[in-house]
Amino acid sequence: MTETVLPYEPAVRIICFVAVFASMLLWELLAPRRRLTLSRLARWPSNLGIFALNTALVRIGLPTAAVGFAVFAAERGWGLLNIVTPPAWLALPLAVVLLDLAIYLQHLAFHAVPVCWRLHRMHHADQDVDVTTAARFHPIEILLSMGLKFLVIVALGAPALAVLVFEVVLNGMAMFNHGNVRLPARLERALRMLVVTPDMHRVHHSAAAPETNSNFGFNLSVWDRLFGTYRARPAAGHADMTIGLERFRAPRDQRLDRMLLQPFHGDVLGSWR
Repeated sequence: MTETVLPYEPAVRIICFVAVFASMLLWELLAPRRRLTLSRLARWPSNLGIFALNTALVRIGLPTAAVGFAVFAAERGWGLLNIVTPPAWLALPLAVVLLDLAIYLQHLAFHAVPVCWRLHRMHHADQDVDVTTAARFHPIEILLSMGLKFLVIVALGAPALAVLVFEVVLNGMAMFNHGNVRLPARLERALRMLVVTPDMHRVHHSAAAPETNSNFGFNLSVWDRLFGTYRARPAAGHADMTIGLERFRAPRDQRLDRMLLQPFHGDVLGSWR
């Protein structure tokens, strides 16, 4: 199984990324949920630039990434699922769900730990939320997240196929739930019972701190409901809510060089807000 997964991992991820990105971009153009406060020209070069930088960093510094690490762990019999060895029909979905829980908890920690928040707040400093926001993460956060993901993979013994499926779904769902797209109300309510929708995740990008500290999930919506971090809607409504952080609202704060320096502004051990 691992021999068939690893060679195709880059191609599968690229094809899925391009397909979802193009679909979300078209959807945003045809049925936007909110009027943008800044033009795409003011935001997209930096958002896409940070994505290109992070992609190069991961592929050069960690060429096998998460799937390769799952193969490495499996060859050595590391991790719970490599010791207990449940059948594949159970191991695959179980690993995907537990990886999703790990990402939820990691996201929660990046808000709760002041030093981690200083890295993560670059993502929240975007003054609009659209498909490109899904890729707007500081390179140091990306590397730290990969390290944490490696630890979860080795502890869990997640099969390589499950890791590939999870990575593809995570990337696709991140683009979906960051999308500035409109869904029929009845469909949106039904979808968010299972997965994180754009309206659900947009609350998380509110400038109001109680709303920022809610709706941490990326894939399954159950974690926010289970751990008490779910918030149904922003107090001001989706059309009128303020997105971003009050501290980084100058036009220059959307430049790539300024984004990279955001974690180092002020006292690193100071208030997370």
